[in-house]
Amino acid sequence: ILMLSGVGPAESLRSLGIPVVHDLPGVGQNLRDHPMIYVTFRTKKDVPMDAYAPRVQMALRYTAPDSDLRNDIQVLMQSFATERVNRGGERMEPLGIRMLAILNLATGSGELRLTSTDPNAQPFLDYRYLREEFDRRRLRDAVRMCVKLGQDERFKDIIEERIEPTDAELASDDALDEFLQREVTTGQHISCTCKMGPASDPMAVVDQYGKVHGLQGLRVVDASIMPNCVRANTNVTTMMIGEHIADFIRQGA
Repeated sequence: ILMLSGVGPAESLRSLGIPVVHDLPGVGQNLRDHPMIYVTFRTKKDVPMDAYAPRVQMALRYTAPDSDLRNDIQVLMQSFATERVNRGGERMEPLGIRMLAILNLATGSGELRLTSTDPNAQPFLDYRYLREEFDRRRLRDAVRMCVKLGQDERFKDIIEERIEPTDAELASDDALDEFLQREVTTGQHISCTCKMGPASDPMAVVDQYGKVHGLQGLRVVDASIMPNCVRANTNVTTMMIGEHIADFIRQGA
């Protein structure tokens, strides 16, 4: 909405013929998310699969080896996994079970760019997942942890075989990196493209009150103002942002 209204990187706006109201280079930059990898297992034929039961539960939250970012890895357990939609999967057709290895605090970031002046047109999201070796290393460790969990004796009556990643894809860091970069997907926590920060930061978009730098009477109050993606689902943090800035508005701040 900001960019369509002429607030954002001037060069990008002009390329689409949008009159520049305020040149604010940080709008659309610093795109953050929770990159996620599926570790999928085919279940034995006699294992009951309930499509209507809750499918996803928290399994693990831990700090990756040699990481100084506490609780930067999350593993979810999916009790009813299906083939991916882009591979012809149906939500009610069981494939097996799945572990979701999630990088809860990636160091890399991407950007959001307009593709059109039509507000209904999908913008271009360049996630730039796993370009940093630190991110790849931590996610490799998480995937290997999931594979190891699947080999536990207590899964022997449930799991028939591991579907992905294959043994060949696990054979080396390079092979696993290729798998990660091909299969990484969104954790559905896209955020941080209008980050909060001081006016001295050229990439900051809003101040601590949600007010857009350089403009009067305009605030942004949603997940986009987080400077970085929180190490948890973003819903509660976003609600807190709304409540907190509502208090500021009531107080006249």
